[in-house]
Amino acid sequence: MSHRVIRISELASTPAKPGKLPVSPATVWRWVREGKFPKPFKLGESVTVWDLGQVEAFIAQRAGVAA
Repeated sequence: MSHRVIRISELASTPAKPGKLPVSPATVWRWVREGKFPKPFKLGESVTVWDLGQVEAFIAQRAGVAA
């Protein structure tokens, strides 16, 4: 089974590059701490990722709330 993941650099937006979410990396980490966003997991000592399916479900749920 292939596990799809996403890193913070693809997930959060910065002034130089838009991400999947229109928020900063600091906001993503704050949401994780507050339990509002899926928890990441480590692939290695310096590689932290999120499950892409969980991130997409979060976005879909938020879009449903906003609609």
